[in-house]
Amino acid sequence: MKKRLFAVFSVLVLSCSLPLSNTFAVSKKQFSDVPSSKYFAEAVYDLAERNIIGGYPDGTFKPGNSITRGQAAAIIAKLIKLDTDNVKSPAFKDVSRGNDYYKAIAAMAGKGIIRGYEDGRFGPNNPITRGQMASILVKAFDLPRYYFSSHKSPFEDVKRGTGHDPSILNIYRLGITGGTSSDRFSPNVSITRGQATKMMKATEEAKSQIVTLRASDYNWEEFKMYDSYQEDTDVFHSVVGSNDLNGNTSDKIHLVPLKEGTGTLRVALVYSGNPDKKYYRKYYVNVKEVNGKLKLTLEETQDFLASPAIIDVRDKKEVQNISLSTMDGEKLSDSIAFKKCPTFSSSDCYESDSTNEYITVQIGIDKPGQYIATLRFDDGKEVRYGIEAVSLTPHFHYSVRTLEEKPTATLDLGTEYTMGKHIIPEDAENIATVTREGETNLLRVVGKKYGHFYIKFPDHNKTDFIDVGVKVGQIGAIINVNIYENTIETY
Repeated sequence: MKKRLFAVFSVLVLSCSLPLSNTFAVSKKQFSDVPSSKYFAEAVYDLAERNIIGGYPDGTFKPGNSITRGQAAAIIAKLIKLDTDNVKSPAFKDVSRGNDYYKAIAAMAGKGIIRGYEDGRFGPNNPITRGQMASILVKAFDLPRYYFSSHKSPFEDVKRGTGHDPSILNIYRLGITGGTSSDRFSPNVSITRGQATKMMKATEEAKSQIVTLRASDYNWEEFKMYDSYQEDTDVFHSVVGSNDLNGNTSDKIHLVPLKEGTGTLRVALVYSGNPDKKYYRKYYVNVKEVNGKLKLTLEETQDFLASPAIIDVRDKKEVQNISLSTMDGEKLSDSIAFKKCPTFSSSDCYESDSTNEYITVQIGIDKPGQYIATLRFDDGKEVRYGIEAVSLTPHFHYSVRTLEEKPTATLDLGTEYTMGKHIIPEDAENIATVTREGETNLLRVVGKKYGHFYIKFPDHNKTDFIDVGVKVGQIGAIINVNIYENTIETY
């Protein structure tokens, strides 16, 4: 996973809820300048009760004051429970062991949460900006990093490649904070104590709802594949826990709940050794509202979900009905539900009573095996299709293929060729029977079983062979024959 280099000031940003001193006293009393009507009041009193932040001796909190980088480091270290006793020197020119925030700064730097300036300073007394705060929140709380390459920033003053833009967009997407206006974030403006406290509390709450899977939980070094499926879209987001979000490997996956519902998640380590080794996990992802908050839980399973069988009905009439049976003739449904789709994709399909144009229909298959679907069209014609659903253990869906029944096929080569006796491979008769209509160039093929072969004819008028291909597809008792012409030069 790539490591972002956060400026030291970013680190301090996280000190949103930090006090102006490094002494944090539990305070159950109200700060005189933080009435309950203030948007940050609940956050201020919650963190004060937990001894994370404190006020001034005169009973005020001074929510409008800015926060320094050193204060931020102290608050963040306390909030995320960093070990501040066993630390190594951060080697900042302006942070001596006698500094009030030395241990916190050292602990934060040791974890890679903060960094100093290029000249070797940390700037513990410098104020923190809103952009720096965003970066430190993402880093310190290990928030999901969404990939925004194709998304437009909602803030005019947050441009791509300006340092804090990914972090700003991430906390905005997670609902942690908005901008100073509908189209501005003001990343270079110093953040106040009240704003910082509110932002930190919101980050805690957002983080508490996120479930993180780590490759090490499975004794893997990294995930090399993951995917999710949600019948009810946007139940949750799955975000790889790396700054490289282009589908590359990652050591963690963040699951962010969005609304109540159920989806699925599949994670795997690409493995080519022992096929019996369990190198994948499948989960139901359940999201429910508990005490006003979304709670995401994982339920490991080996289930398979109903999978779409896609049937090509191009150049045919309107589908009126579909019946389904097993390959040995057991009727499963006289009229199975189906959807019409404008493409071969499972998305953008609509119900069967729609009059929109379509090129495929889809039915759901909930068990592995071979089936026969009989489609009746509005002209009264019925066409059978073979369906095969195969279990692929690491997946939630079956691998499904369909095949239209077409046991015979013809090919008329016309009068262009003067053909001699055709030549068929020795085993071709086991795949299909080929006949020729008298002295004409009309070929007829009757399929027997799956296979592929070529028929060759010497052309008395040319120096080429006429090459005719025969392909026979098969799903159980359903045979599909295709015959086609292909000329090849002689050598």
